[in-house]
Amino acid sequence: MLDISPVLLVSSAIIFLLVLARLNSCLYKPLLKHMDDRDEQIKTDLENAKSNTSDVDSMLEEANKIISNAKKEANSIREQARLEATEVAEAKLAQVKATMDQKYNSFLQTLEEEKVTLKSSLVANMPLYKEGLKAKISSI
Repeated sequence: MLDISPVLLVSSAIIFLLVLARLNSCLYKPLLKHMDDRDEQIKTDLENAKSNTSDVDSMLEEANKIISNAKKEANSIREQARLEATEVAEAKLAQVKATMDQKYNSFLQTLEEEKVTLKSSLVANMPLYKEGLKAKISSI
């Protein structure tokens, strides 16, 4: 029937076990080590990514705070500049108003002096005007 050679069977088994041992040491162990190292690297990268995400979130929050503070400071600076400009404008307006009041008073004084001069001139020349008027009336 079947002719099984025990020497051949044992030698095949030994060669199979030697090949299996050699494959285990040269192929499977390095492959499994590489897979374990890769899994560990992935876990480390995920943890780093999570910490980076939290760092980015904290940096975004800090940036938003800085922007908010900058906006508040800009608004206060703008308001202060507006107040200073208003004060300067009011001071200039008051100065111009004072100058205009002074010029107006000077004009009124000059006008009053001219009025007095004109009135005295008219009073001084009144007899002359009366005679001229009488001469006109009599000529009519």
